[in-house]
Amino acid sequence: MAIHTYGPNAVDWEERIDLDRLRGQRLARLRESLNRSELGAVLSFDFANIRYMTATHIGTWAMDKLIRFALLVRGGEPVVWDFGSAARHHQLYNPWLDYSDGKGGPPTGARAGISTLRGAFHPDAGIAEDVAAKIAAELRDHGLAGEPLGVDVAEMPVLAALRAEGIDVVDGQQVFLEARRIKTGDEIALLTQACAMVDAAYEELYGHLRPGVRENECVGVVSKVLYDLGSEYVEGVNAISGERCSPHPHVYSDRLIRPGDPAFFDILHSHLGYRTCYYRTFAVGSASRAQRDAYVRCRQYMDEAIALVRPGATTADIVRVWPRAEEFGFADETAAFALQYGHGVGLSIWEKPIFSRLVSLDHPEVLEEGMVFALETYWPAADGWSAARIEEELVVTADGCEVITKFPAEELLVAGRKYWTVGGELNTRREAQSHLNTSRGNGAD
Repeated sequence: MAIHTYGPNAVDWEERIDLDRLRGQRLARLRESLNRSELGAVLSFDFANIRYMTATHIGTWAMDKLIRFALLVRGGEPVVWDFGSAARHHQLYNPWLDYSDGKGGPPTGARAGISTLRGAFHPDAGIAEDVAAKIAAELRDHGLAGEPLGVDVAEMPVLAALRAEGIDVVDGQQVFLEARRIKTGDEIALLTQACAMVDAAYEELYGHLRPGVRENECVGVVSKVLYDLGSEYVEGVNAISGERCSPHPHVYSDRLIRPGDPAFFDILHSHLGYRTCYYRTFAVGSASRAQRDAYVRCRQYMDEAIALVRPGATTADIVRVWPRAEEFGFADETAAFALQYGHGVGLSIWEKPIFSRLVSLDHPEVLEEGMVFALETYWPAADGWSAARIEEELVVTADGCEVITKFPAEELLVAGRKYWTVGGELNTRREAQSHLNTSRGNGAD
């Protein structure tokens, strides 16, 4: 059965994404992951993990600041300490965080609190110690003071303050990533919607590409489409053209695209928190034989990988069909990392499982129904400067997989005005057709 692509609106005449169910199932999976671990609680400073745990969000401006934190104790409810007035907003608009006893007291799941602002607070202000004291009090209240506390990411002063409170701090990231590894039905629907928005962005970009357009202009075109469609956050648009394609620099520039250039793009954005990672390659005006051959090779590796995706297969099975780093000009797998690659996609761009010859052959992960991940392939052209890059997002189904990235990628698409050779001279398609019509009118073959 095909995965549905719903409209983004809520309607009463069709069952679509159920956000209450989404929140409840995510928290249930996190609780299950915590219960399977040896930890007494998990503490998060990472925005994706906080959102998964508490279904709160204060905007992408704060994602790199580590200013908010959330705690889930074994057998308890999640608590988020949030920035300034955001905590009050949660109390008013996030009823799932209201654990009050009905006696008029304030909700207990959303509280005011702030971390160290990546060191911007004066070290003697006691901010790190205040964070640690809040966490220690919660652990004592739940009888977990002697149990290990799993933390995903933390600043060094906070880590030191937690240990000064006598807390056994260990890695908690695996608890979160294990919970997020298999997606719920609502998560899959949101990831599919996010991809549909990128489909539209590629359609606009394909029509816009032509000689004289700059890479950064392409970034603007894509971003406008996505924001117009309601994207929460355009995390990045990787726009690479011409000789910048090989080696791949992973960042756009102000380079002017020229006739005959290859151009590949990776579009990363967020729809209700759920990300995309979605490459496509085009030729602009015309495509050389070297470019076409590179694209065919790149597509071949992609198709061979997709054909193997099913429950029970492993990440090692997939990466075995991909070339070794030495086969496409790199010294080792570290140097070629992320060119032949795969990664889970969810509230973050890179989640479990990971597909790479760097790790997957020795540490394979089993594919399961409900996983959503992206597979990426790359191949440099024989001309020494151009290359092809393709990425597809897949959902593992009961008997195989379904690709949810739909913009055409079976063959290399030529964007912009197409150029044709007639009589040894370079002409536009319109001029070539006029020439042919004239020749036929004069009785030419």
